[in-house]
Amino acid sequence: MLFDVSTRANGPMFDGRAQRVLNAYVDHLERRLAEEGLNILRGEMHRVFRNPTGYYESRCKVVDGHTISDSRVVYGPWLAGIGSRNFPVTKFKGYDHWIVTRDKLNARKRGIGERLLRRYTGRM
Repeated sequence: MLFDVSTRANGPMFDGRAQRVLNAYVDHLERRLAEEGLNILRGEMHRVFRNPTGYYESRCKVVDGHTISDSRVVYGPWLAGIGSRNFPVTKFKGYDHWIVTRDKLNARKRGIGERLLRRYTGRM
């Protein structure tokens, strides 16, 4: 007995559409998470800063669509408590705004990703 089997692969998984949709999803998710992180960071700065001038907050922004940066403000590490002048030079231990932002964003990222994925699954 002899079988001759042939297959034809077509559809979004085989013609590249699914790959393009997934790449778009990842790009959108990275931008969305960075924007959410920046919003959390600004809220945390309002929570912990006692006498804010607004300059440091204005320098915090999303860079390259996926990175949150303080634009290398010279006193940024000191505010975060990781600068060379924090300990033992001064009693100021720094604020926890970056750490809390990281933790809150990690807690929210799954929900954000799942909600965003629903928009893209229909295109595959």
